[in-house]
Amino acid sequence: MTARAIPDDSANSLWVLGAVCLAGLMMPLSFTGPAVALPAIGRELGGSPVALGWVVNAFVLSFGSFVMAAGALADQLGRKRMFAIGVAGFALLSLVLGFAPSVVALDLMRGAQGIAASIAMAGGAASLAQEFEGPARTRAFSLLGTSFGIGLAFGPILAGVLVETLGWRAIFLTGTAIGALVLLFGLPRMRESRDPGATGVDWPGLFSFTAALGLLTFGIMQGPQDGWGSPVVLGLLLGAAAMLALFVAVETRVRRPMLDLSLFRYPRFVGAQFLPIATAVCFVVPLVLLPVRFIGAEGMSEIEAGGLMIALSAPMAVVPFLAGLLARRVPAAVLSAVGLVIAALGLGWLAAVPVGAGAATLALPMLVIGIGTGLPWGLMDDLSVSVVPRERAGMATGIFSTMRVAGEAVAIAAAGALVVALGQSGLHRAAGGGGQVADAVNALAGGDMARAEAMLPDFGRAALAQAYGAAFQTMLAVLVAATLAAALVAYMLLRRRERQVAVRTAKACET
Repeated sequence: MTARAIPDDSANSLWVLGAVCLAGLMMPLSFTGPAVALPAIGRELGGSPVALGWVVNAFVLSFGSFVMAAGALADQLGRKRMFAIGVAGFALLSLVLGFAPSVVALDLMRGAQGIAASIAMAGGAASLAQEFEGPARTRAFSLLGTSFGIGLAFGPILAGVLVETLGWRAIFLTGTAIGALVLLFGLPRMRESRDPGATGVDWPGLFSFTAALGLLTFGIMQGPQDGWGSPVVLGLLLGAAAMLALFVAVETRVRRPMLDLSLFRYPRFVGAQFLPIATAVCFVVPLVLLPVRFIGAEGMSEIEAGGLMIALSAPMAVVPFLAGLLARRVPAAVLSAVGLVIAALGLGWLAAVPVGAGAATLALPMLVIGIGTGLPWGLMDDLSVSVVPRERAGMATGIFSTMRVAGEAVAIAAAGALVVALGQSGLHRAAGGGGQVADAVNALAGGDMARAEAMLPDFGRAALAQAYGAAFQTMLAVLVAATLAAALVAYMLLRRRERQVAVRTAKACET
């Protein structure tokens, strides 16, 4: 039974909204914070670039793989109960992460934290849908999206301050404090609700999809280390293909699939899926990789790097809302495509900025990227639902969320691997080979310039920074091409129905 937000309960509903938004704020902080802290984590705990990369990727992968199952569990077991379990698990794992003894332990617990985060967000979003109705529900979800934007905007600078003042472990302990506030003040005021028609979780689909995504990401990250033709890398990529084939076979046979593949028969739905792929390429990849470059190659402190990242992320707190207003007059397909083109121009501008150019020179193209990305970011959630029949909206949302996070994980892994491969190639040519080159580039990829200098003392800091910067610039050029390609495909597919409607309207006017 749906709970209505009536005047007598308005204060209670606001408490619930505040609790869910605060929980929503935890998610981007737990994503952007570790990205800024990676160099500090590497200096203290050591670990290869692959192991350090999993500090971010483990969270993203587990969140994206489990988010649909979490929604099914919330419908079946209770939205409030699953929200409580997710927030409590997230807070507890954040506390344990603050005392992680090794990178391996950190990676494993980050994976578990991603599952807890998916449970919290699935239960919290479903609780908001039960607590509010009509325009109030729209405003509530708008505020939830704004909390994500605030977390993205100010997460990097908060992480930088924490790393320099209290150490990188304080970033995770912040999640414990926020989780405790949610449990103490928001949870007691939430109502319990369930879906009487819920039938459980598609576990075979969940496991095969998670295996495919994990093997693919691991294979991409391991490629520059072992060589793309090595048995390990080939085995990982072939295993990913096999698991993907198994996933498709499972989803076409089960009665209640995790992903209803028949939705991909709708061209506009397919077009909507290219938007999160494009934003992963043009925004999320720089969001994760730029702090490492700033700290390692540019020689910035964590606070300086975090402060500079605001230029990229701050538009996310404003532009998505403006995009929603503009969409009343301008077709969403046009707005999304224009935004992605602007973001691609910003990426191209940033690719032309050499290492050592200064914070002001870097900030302007980053601001352009953030502004451009904000346009499709504010529209693609609604597009993913509006382009399919209403009765398929729930499944469409789940597919979109999965594509979004899976795309981010693969894009981050691929971009990081490309930088390492290009850096190794450039330094190998300059150094005439040598096993130390690969280790030095790996150190640079983790933001550890001092270690790279010790491995290649004949090069010097400036030469190493320029070599890494050249590899980074080439990677950005690849991101430009990928963003423009995704923008073109999304525009062509999303415009199909708009053209059809325009033709029908014109014919009606003629008659």
